[in-house]
Amino acid sequence: MDIDGHRIETANRDKPFFPEAGLTKGDLIDYYARVGPTMLPHLARHAVSLQRFPDGLGGEGFYQKDAADHFPDWLETVRFPKREGGSFMAPLLTGRAALVYLADQAMITPHLYLSPADDLEHPDRMIFDLDPPEDTEAYAIVRRAALDLRALMAELSLTAWVQTTGSRGFHVVVPLDGSLDFDTVRRFAQDAARLLVRRHEECYTLAQRKKKRRGRVFLDVLRNSYGATAVAPYAVRARPGAPVATPLSWSEIERGAGPRDWTMRNLFRRLGQKADPWANMPGHAHALDAHRDALVALLDREAPADEEG
Repeated sequence: MDIDGHRIETANRDKPFFPEAGLTKGDLIDYYARVGPTMLPHLARHAVSLQRFPDGLGGEGFYQKDAADHFPDWLETVRFPKREGGSFMAPLLTGRAALVYLADQAMITPHLYLSPADDLEHPDRMIFDLDPPEDTEAYAIVRRAALDLRALMAELSLTAWVQTTGSRGFHVVVPLDGSLDFDTVRRFAQDAARLLVRRHEECYTLAQRKKKRRGRVFLDVLRNSYGATAVAPYAVRARPGAPVATPLSWSEIERGAGPRDWTMRNLFRRLGQKADPWANMPGHAHALDAHRDALVALLDREAPADEEG
């Protein structure tokens, strides 16, 4: 394949990657080649961690943070220091050629770091990962969590955006201007989640241990940490049916959208009918510190509740 001036020799295109859906490695490569123009603006300047399945879902998978020695010189990387010492060279997806090359390397899912490559200490997005109760396919409660989070962000004069994870829940995202470090952003997210639990303790929890959640949605803010990642917009998930992490409009959440409604098979029909709901998100980046006083005021004003989770 010739893409953006690079010749990429793909191999084993007929290998089954999603056997139950009848999708092959070639289908995955072609998906990323086609979705690139929509997906890549959301990955701009951000490194990724690769989730690879050399034999598709029928085989073992693994995560790869460090660019392999055999990756081509034109595939850009950034040196990513580790807190415990040392560093690794994280890949950057700067064009369709990089997407296609890594798909040929059996990357099913790119997971995005939350800070840009030129300033790894300061995130440019805050993420709430909404994890529904175990053993449920009834997603009304997690949709309600997304809408309640949007309402709380609006109280704080923050604009929130939503995407399916392609798995069991949703991500609610607030774009940031990159002025604060991870610890400060995570504290803000924790306080916001704590306030939402106070208001709806029968529905939501901060308990990390599953046995303590007791049928409630877990409001996970731990992704707001240095070196943590979140599934990239329009990434395929390594799950049966090849679901795609899909940015949504809030009206779609209100109408009952599910976490796995869009897949490699129907995503392009969607894009042909509806513009990317996140296309204008970078223009809404917030200086989060300016909203801290409003959050503190709400926490102080509202009566505390049992916050054990």
